[in-house]
Amino acid sequence: MINVALPYQDLTIMDACLEAGVHYMDTANYEPLDTAKFEYKWQWAYQERFEKAGLTALLGSGFDPGATNVFTAYVAKHYFDEIHELDIIDVNGGDHGYPFATNFNPEINIREVTADCRHWENGEFVTTPAMSKKASFTCPEEVGTYNIYRLYHEELESLTKHYPTLKRAQFWMSFGDSYLKHLEVLGNVGMTGIEAIEFNGQEIVPIQLLAHLLPDPSTLGPRTVGRTCIGVVVRGIKDGKEKIVYCYNTCDHQKCYQEVNSQAVSYTTGVPAMIGAKQMLEGNWLKPGVWNIEQFDPDGFMDDMNKYGLPWKVIELDEFSLEQ
Repeated sequence: MINVALPYQDLTIMDACLEAGVHYMDTANYEPLDTAKFEYKWQWAYQERFEKAGLTALLGSGFDPGATNVFTAYVAKHYFDEIHELDIIDVNGGDHGYPFATNFNPEINIREVTADCRHWENGEFVTTPAMSKKASFTCPEEVGTYNIYRLYHEELESLTKHYPTLKRAQFWMSFGDSYLKHLEVLGNVGMTGIEAIEFNGQEIVPIQLLAHLLPDPSTLGPRTVGRTCIGVVVRGIKDGKEKIVYCYNTCDHQKCYQEVNSQAVSYTTGVPAMIGAKQMLEGNWLKPGVWNIEQFDPDGFMDDMNKYGLPWKVIELDEFSLEQ
């Protein structure tokens, strides 16, 4: 069962898979409908039930989470003896021409970027206001230089658990000034609220109304130009010496549209979902229980990314800093 429904539905679908006796895979972790909170605890709690049923539940086989987890696992396996710092950097250099629109489900997108930021430092998560830390990042392959903002993303929870040598782990995403200004104003007037309010005798959820008013992400493909650049920068030790490795993929919006009639954000989520399912069907990633994607051998997944439209590169950096 490939679950690409909204995250609120994950647990119900996992229950259905247990009842039907089929394996489970998703692209994003469970999130309660009434709380903007990313946590794996609800899904990890299914470990014993899937194990006893002899079924596999693969969590987070999109791009981030998903490919970013596998990138981390791949460089940890092939380039390091121990990894100490991780920066996941998601840049969307695309332009759809609208003053404000989201590249995937508006409700999920806005809840994600407005939630409190959490990053991993010295053995614990540190909470800061959403997007309160900003840096400038220059992408390779002339994708461009962008302002990126630190926010919380679910793969930080699983990666810091499965790579306990990490001393610091952060997630960064690019946002344009227009997007941030619109988001600020919408938040100030209550349109990003997730609690129901009464209006004309009916209950409505402001963010759901906003999502209805915004451009449908599925219509952005024909008008979106530019490229995405998503990857991980890992700092660690190899043979007693410190090294820094950057593993990334760039993806062209218009090439994606020409191939599958969608923009690159959909493409970069859909292809890893297919590859994760392929790894399960081929028996490479089948083990009873609930697993995050980085807990399996990354090599086959990485090979398939090169085969199926998401080629990646690994480069070693002399230095790297996002401090400003």
